[in-house]
Amino acid sequence: MITSTQTHRSETKHAPWVMLTLGVVVVAALFLIDGFAPTLFPKALPDRAQDGLTLALSVLIEALPFVVLGVVLSIVVQVWLPPDLIHRWLPTRGWARRAVLSLLGMLIPVCECGNVPFARGLMMRGLAPAEAMTFLIAAPIVNPIVIITTHAAFGFDGGILIARLVGGYLIANLIGWIYSRHPSPDAMLTQQFTTTCERVTQEHGTPTRRSLTQFLVELRAVMPALVIGSALAGAVQVLIPRDVLLEIGSNPVLSIVAMMALAMTVAICSNVDAFFALSFASTFSSGALIAFLLVGPLVDIKMLALLRTTFTARTLVGVVAVVLTSAFAIGIGVNVFG
Repeated sequence: MITSTQTHRSETKHAPWVMLTLGVVVVAALFLIDGFAPTLFPKALPDRAQDGLTLALSVLIEALPFVVLGVVLSIVVQVWLPPDLIHRWLPTRGWARRAVLSLLGMLIPVCECGNVPFARGLMMRGLAPAEAMTFLIAAPIVNPIVIITTHAAFGFDGGILIARLVGGYLIANLIGWIYSRHPSPDAMLTQQFTTTCERVTQEHGTPTRRSLTQFLVELRAVMPALVIGSALAGAVQVLIPRDVLLEIGSNPVLSIVAMMALAMTVAICSNVDAFFALSFASTFSSGALIAFLLVGPLVDIKMLALLRTTFTARTLVGVVAVVLTSAFAIGIGVNVFG
């Protein structure tokens, strides 16, 4: 029988080959596109490659402080707080617990990148995967910095701010409810995260030593995913012409699809994405802008790479499907009734 340690070593061993293969595919695609469709992009290949590298580095640099902050918060929860503190102030009913957890982001002004290690710490303290998922989906939208920046960009015009807050809260609780009914909650988690939980819970020593150990463990878990996610975000920018997405902005339905696709690819931090969306306000409908503001913080490429450190691919496929369907429905509703 293969043990969890053997599985973890196998995953670690194959990780460099996965990254190398991904890099080769991206480079090959760049040359193929440049060779067979040279007029598709206005810039030459070297310029596009430089833009992609610049974007990847900017995403990485922007997200890194929040990831470190999230790791620190995770350590506080796991090591320094009393074991039953979190569970004492949470309601006992499942739906009420998820409703409260989806508002926890109001107290933790961390972007989506930092929420992942924090949620990992919550699960190590006994929080159910569905409850952690509810927090993860809501927190990037329902937090004070995002509320302030969205209001600064749009005010209350078109109901964009209210639709974003209410929509994010409802989507988070819908996902939490769906996965709370999972027959085997532990099956939602990766073997690597399960192994990390076992290692952390078995760690003994002073709180300072345990904090240092968990800091290294969490950084080792999330940093490769952050680098890969940032690189993918940069690669997408040089592989997909943005003009193709923007040309369909006048269509009330296709504009929503285009903005959701754009949200998944540009990987902008939720703390500032409202200003990016504002630049499309004269071209795209309010429903399309809301769909962008809902999808980006929840399931962009960078966020999915980070979530993959904890949740299985099958689980994330379901999450993406729910987020996209819900955001599309909300966007259509705003366009029709707004």
